[in-house]
Amino acid sequence: GDSFYAVDETAVDAQRQAKPWTQDATYFKRVAVSPAASTKMLAHAQRGCEAGVKAGGKPLEVMGLLLGYPDADASKRRLVVTDALPLPVTGFETSVVADDDNVVNYMIALSDLVEKTRKERLMGWYHSHPFDVDEDHDNCFFSSTDLSTQLSWQNAEDPQGNPFLAIVLDPLRSAAKNSAALAAFRAYPPAYTPPANQCPDGEICADDARRVEVWGSCWHRYYQLDLEYFMSGQARAIVDVLNRSHLWAKTLSESHREDTTDRVAKIADKLARAPGAQPPRAPRLGGYGGLDALGAGAG
Repeated sequence: GDSFYAVDETAVDAQRQAKPWTQDATYFKRVAVSPAASTKMLAHAQRGCEAGVKAGGKPLEVMGLLLGYPDADASKRRLVVTDALPLPVTGFETSVVADDDNVVNYMIALSDLVEKTRKERLMGWYHSHPFDVDEDHDNCFFSSTDLSTQLSWQNAEDPQGNPFLAIVLDPLRSAAKNSAALAAFRAYPPAYTPPANQCPDGEICADDARRVEVWGSCWHRYYQLDLEYFMSGQARAIVDVLNRSHLWAKTLSESHREDTTDRVAKIADKLARAPGAQPPRAPRLGGYGGLDALGAGAG
């Protein structure tokens, strides 16, 4: 995990100059996400759920930007996400779009600040899909709006040496399963034709209704990247101490549970009764957590 914090800037710059992703529609195969980024995305998505329900309506979708870089080792074909920066954008049912003038100005100011204070670049965006939980799959997929947004970003940023990424989160499933439900995607260029009946995860599915149910109507125009988490040795040691003293688990169990207890309880029960369901897993504290935010920026 420590290697992600000691970046070979010369090698990264060489990657940006070569731009191999502009010649290969599926060049990137995986994404590495820091604990700071994953924690901040999930917390932001949870706040959107609580804000919508508290106002007497449905959970709100939220949106933010990702900070990172293409891995210095070109053979990895990997993007690295070091931080997540929430945006003042909310919406309903796949309608989150940053097209408000105030939001655009906010993004411009944020971009200028990042350029002056960070070595990474704004290299992606995230948003949440707080929809009712399905028993056998999550809600991490691209709507037509999501696909259009991602294509616009890729068309603008990829040729500039800044390959752009999208992450979609399912906060209600994450809460019900006690395990992060998020997925990373990139869009296919318009001229690219994927294999027949190939879903974003690479599987071939001949059932058109099933493809649309799981991946949306744009299932054939984007693909999913494998996702992994990384943590520095120092942060891992701190988390181990907290795990042993039970403080971390206590904090998680008491934070932001009251407003969504009933909804999450119903979802958890629904998942538990699903065919082939497994008992809920404990939070994967060793794999990712919020402590690295101390070194990667507060949110």
